[in-house]
Amino acid sequence: MKDYYYFLGVKQDSSEEEIRRAYRKLSLKYHPDKNDGDAFFVERFREVQEAYDTLNDPERRKIFDQSFGQQKPFRNHLPPYIRNFSANKVRVKKGEEIILNWQTNNADLVKILPFGLDTTYGERKFRITDFKNGQFHVVLQATNTLINQSVVQGITFNEIFESESEKLKNDAEELFKSQQRTVQNPDGRPKVFVWVAIALVVFVILILLIS
Repeated sequence: MKDYYYFLGVKQDSSEEEIRRAYRKLSLKYHPDKNDGDAFFVERFREVQEAYDTLNDPERRKIFDQSFGQQKPFRNHLPPYIRNFSANKVRVKKGEEIILNWQTNNADLVKILPFGLDTTYGERKFRITDFKNGQFHVVLQATNTLINQSVVQGITFNEIFESESEKLKNDAEELFKSQQRTVQNPDGRPKVFVWVAIALVVFVILILLIS
């Protein structure tokens, strides 16, 4: 369950005025119009707005407090650790769907940057629209707030380009065709180096198709 008090940076017993002040401050800070529509700020602003809409309404806040108190995870004094943090691919084209999976233990606060707060385990689908120097970094941070300890693990995604991959594939296919025309020596025996070259070309094509 999402912790709306954490989203706004306020305590659970904060007054309505304190909640409004926190909302105004964060909404100005994270508003997409002030951050060139960056996906991180869009998501963060959405979280802040969602938290404020809930906590600013007395009835909705009361229901949230009751549910949050019942579902707040058990906390212990064991250090947190990340059992699994993986993606279905790490070489991707811009706009291609990626699936993240993660599982943490002994953590009551989990962040996946640049997306924000999330559950202690789960799956998330997303698309990268903006690489920096051909890379995009996602970081999982799991924290046990009772003992104030955190662990961090990251995944780096590398951009591949449609035109480049297609060019490599076409070049490999052309090389394969040219080698097919010179498979034999004048005496009819196969050229050993030609077969080796063909095997390498097939390997390159398979790698490109898999990626």
